[in-house]
Amino acid sequence: MNNNIASEIIQKYEPIEEVREARQMSIEGFTRYLCSSDCQLFNNEYEKVYQDMTHPLNDYFISSSHNTYLISDQLVGPSDIWGYVSALMKGCRCLEIDCWDGSQNEPVVYHGYTLTSKLLFKTVIQAVHKYAFITSDYPVVLSLENHCSPLQQEVMADNLQFILGDALLSDMLDDFPDKLPSPEALKFKILVRNKKIGTLAETRERKNSDKHGQVQEYEEYEETDQDEEEEKVKESETLVILKDNSGKKTMKVKVALALSDLVIYTKAEKFRSFHYSRLYQQFNESNSIGESQARKLSKLAAHEFILHTMKFITRIYPKATRTDSSNFNPQEFWNVGCQMVALNFQTPGLPMDLQNGKFLDNGSSGYILKPQFLRDIETKFNLNEVLENNNPVTLMIRLISGIQLPPSSLSSSNKADTLVIIQIFGVPNDEVKQQTRVIKKNAFSPRWNETFTFIIQVPELALIRFVVENQSRITGNEFLGQYTLPVLCMSKGYRHVPLFSKGGQSLEPAALFIYVWYVR
Repeated sequence: MNNNIASEIIQKYEPIEEVREARQMSIEGFTRYLCSSDCQLFNNEYEKVYQDMTHPLNDYFISSSHNTYLISDQLVGPSDIWGYVSALMKGCRCLEIDCWDGSQNEPVVYHGYTLTSKLLFKTVIQAVHKYAFITSDYPVVLSLENHCSPLQQEVMADNLQFILGDALLSDMLDDFPDKLPSPEALKFKILVRNKKIGTLAETRERKNSDKHGQVQEYEEYEETDQDEEEEKVKESETLVILKDNSGKKTMKVKVALALSDLVIYTKAEKFRSFHYSRLYQQFNESNSIGESQARKLSKLAAHEFILHTMKFITRIYPKATRTDSSNFNPQEFWNVGCQMVALNFQTPGLPMDLQNGKFLDNGSSGYILKPQFLRDIETKFNLNEVLENNNPVTLMIRLISGIQLPPSSLSSSNKADTLVIIQIFGVPNDEVKQQTRVIKKNAFSPRWNETFTFIIQVPELALIRFVVENQSRITGNEFLGQYTLPVLCMSKGYRHVPLFSKGGQSLEPAALFIYVWYVR
């Protein structure tokens, strides 16, 4: 460390004037420095947008939520505008809006055929308009799960245009596009994702014409929802045979032209197969695939899946049987390049820890440029094999101590038996878990001084998670706090690890003190 940097640190953190003037540092000043943001584990260079934001949208992981309007479960819980506000404030860039016909010709948002409460569609759009770009300048996609009649679809189109104004993207940026625009080109824009009639050129020809009362019908390929079917106990073999025989059918869908023409770069299209997409899918068409089908595809045809996500935005959503709003592990779908891995933001736990940790990167902008091997059409990347020319990271972490760890709810005197688990999430070969020994009856200042080594083959996709637990042999270990971040966003040297509650709230001043070193 050169003298100038040392002097700056002393000036910034040394509280005792005489010591500061002598260009020295007391224990108090040094402690302040070690516990400051300058010594946090997350490298502050990545707290701003630093990646190239001029690639097409499909080259990015995009922070995405599922059933954004719910703040608890999927059956009887309340629909709340706070679901949208809090998701946007967390940097979410793709929101789901479940739209149904409401009374007095006002479309409503709720989880259809359930007892969840209802919001007015226009109220949701007003909230989106107000909060869309507070956390991030980059585009927001409104993914409409549209069950409305053509008449109320027109009301939706009017609401979108009147409330969002110039923020609504309603025309192509280029005359003859053959690829999606970039997040940079779409800054401060809101995009509508919905079914669409006709081509972009036809949409432009109709610009500024009166479309009220114009409804078009088209046939949509419909496949039995395997995500729902697989989760039910099969009642008889007849059901399976029927499903096999009638799995592919078409249904007629009515779309109001006024709403259809607001869909530009994010046309929702049913996924049929990778082969079909390769032959017929247009650059502005995106697919939604349920988690069960996506999991099957990622296991049986991972390379094809990766080639698909290089060209087309792919959204993964939780299966219908997750009525408690639980989440799947998003990592397995990021591994194959899926851009929009949609989670229930209202449900805390491991999946949301991974979501929040991953999207700390690139200034918490909600957009992260995918690694080169998930963008390059010549890729040799294989999820389950180590490539000869890959560049693994050898990571060493010395877990030194804990600082005022969160109190245990099982102990009135905060005499928790503390341990720390370090987990790596990434491609299957990189997933590993190691843990410290238990320090008995000390959550205030436990000392471990243990060293852990990890060899990470695909660091570009890897996340690291620190979990502090209170050992309990009777009830199972009690969660006390956690912190998750991308492996490549860690700073080297002596660092403090902030801790967060299960719900994502800061537990400051609770922290871990560690030493980090890694080489490639």
